[in-house]
Amino acid sequence: MIHVCSLARLHETVDRTGARHVITCLRHSDEARLEGRIARENHLILNMDDIALPLDGYTAPGDEHVTRLIEFVTGWDRKSPLVVHCFAGISRSSASAYVAACALNPRRDEMQIAWELRRASRTAMPNVRIVSLADHLLKRDGRMVRAVNAIGPGLAATEGEPFLLNLD
Repeated sequence: MIHVCSLARLHETVDRTGARHVITCLRHSDEARLEGRIARENHLILNMDDIALPLDGYTAPGDEHVTRLIEFVTGWDRKSPLVVHCFAGISRSSASAYVAACALNPRRDEMQIAWELRRASRTAMPNVRIVSLADHLLKRDGRMVRAVNAIGPGLAATEGEPFLLNLD
């Protein structure tokens, strides 16, 4: 199970779910301190901004971020839940959860996973750059991007409600 939340709900979500693996998608990751909750090797930190195109002064999601994400989730033993978070719990985290679900289910239809994401969260708005990079790395031939575009943008919000993305 993959739980998605905002930075503000991170500790609560980790404690409530019993998660032992966390992915942080924040440029300033020092805000996501998990000492005593999560072993350092089980906490992937992806320092990136929530942007779709490179922009001076910002860190756009890149191949190295998405490669590390895929390697981390495919190494996750799935014995306990995974928590993925970004600042608002809307864009980088939902994209990363979608990528994780696709990477862990290579035969599962991308559209089915995208609609599962939408049913789980009305505010999820997966970062298209992260999805596009993963689509290429996972050799999904544009299907991941088309699926995320098909579910449309989420409802406008400043913070998403925590949600669960099932892997089955």
